[in-house]
Amino acid sequence: MKWNVPNILTALRLLAAPGVAVMFLYFHRPWADWFALLLFISAAATDWFDGYLARAWKQTTKLGAMLDPIADKAMVVIALMVIVGYSSMSPWLVLPATVILFREVFVSGLREFLGDTAGTLKVTQLAKWKTTAQMIAIAVLFAQGVFEHYFGAMTHGAVMLGHAGLWLLWIAAALTLLTGYDYFRKSIPYLKE
Repeated sequence: MKWNVPNILTALRLLAAPGVAVMFLYFHRPWADWFALLLFISAAATDWFDGYLARAWKQTTKLGAMLDPIADKAMVVIALMVIVGYSSMSPWLVLPATVILFREVFVSGLREFLGDTAGTLKVTQLAKWKTTAQMIAIAVLFAQGVFEHYFGAMTHGAVMLGHAGLWLLWIAAALTLLTGYDYFRKSIPYLKE
């Protein structure tokens, strides 16, 4: 196992994922919202930095290649679980969250099943945009929680943030479906055994 700066950043992002949920266990709102938002944004930023540094410093490793998608999925899944759990369970939130969670589990299962042939499911540029859209949508939804506690749930700003977060989440869900379909399509020749 080779530990370098990019791998350490990825490992820290992986550890930060459950930290988002822990904020709501140990802090009252709005502090939990603030801490979760700051932790999520900080961890999401490392997603770009660890990949950039690994390529720039020629420090790409198998460990990093394995941990990076796990850290991304853990961040998204745990954050969505917290957001849905603290929401009004609106179908406008639950449906795109369900699509995202299903796709993440489905593609992980495909990769596990394909094993050595999983190279056929390399991360595409669209999948990178999907992850970016997910991270932005989740950050906006956490920010809505912060805004609601300071200015009230029905203020214009809180309502606008909520609508923006939902629209972004639906866009992320659409990109998630597209990339899930693309990975499934690429795996079909290996599933015909």
